[in-house]
Amino acid sequence: MVRLAVLSDIHSNIFALQAVLEDVLKRRADHVLNLGDIFYGPIAPKATYELLMEHNMITIRGNQDRQIYQAAEEESSANPTMRFVLDDLKGQPLHWLKTLPFDQQLSDGIYLCHGTPSDDSFYLLDDVATGRPRVRAEKDILALLTGQSSELILCGHTHLARTVWTRSGQLIVNPGSVGLPAYTDDAPVLHTMASYCPHAAYALLEKGRAGWTVQHLKVAYDFRRAAEVCTRRQRPDWAHFITTGRGVE
Repeated sequence: MVRLAVLSDIHSNIFALQAVLEDVLKRRADHVLNLGDIFYGPIAPKATYELLMEHNMITIRGNQDRQIYQAAEEESSANPTMRFVLDDLKGQPLHWLKTLPFDQQLSDGIYLCHGTPSDDSFYLLDDVATGRPRVRAEKDILALLTGQSSELILCGHTHLARTVWTRSGQLIVNPGSVGLPAYTDDAPVLHTMASYCPHAAYALLEKGRAGWTVQHLKVAYDFRRAAEVCTRRQRPDWAHFITTGRGVE
């Protein structure tokens, strides 16, 4: 039996990450996989990096990891959160971030990406055209896979825990977000992603004779401490997301 712990979208939330890693340790996963969007956020980028370095895991980058090291001076000066992240990560953590791959073929049957196999900033499973997420039509999901044929596809980016089976015999799993259970964004249209729960999320997958069994886990942690840091760093919106699991109405 193979047991995988799948994490995504930590967003510098060291408090949530610590709780998840403690839970992973108790469940004796064979491999820990990190699907990206690791550091962007007003909580603790460098401390998040230091905690990750204490653990053996396979990591790919997310769209906001890329945006951190691509941030132009104009963008960082106009975005206090980005400026904070860059200042906190200077040196080795930022260098490490630049080395992360876009995706990874873990084995013949297991593939990792953040968004889709061709775009780290596009949602694979969710359509948000109405402003609220709904699972895409199967034909659209298959088209977005662009020929990726692995039996297990792991993706993140939406912060929503999903498991979808396709007629191609593929299982697609999004573990949800470790550190940011909700957000509101204006691209590609104004929309809200919400888990409706402040718990830290990750997935545990076990390969048995019949195939993959998927558990979507919600781990309790002191989310109020994380929210207090967000408030001190002038991000009441993040404090709201973290304490409620809901978007800004």
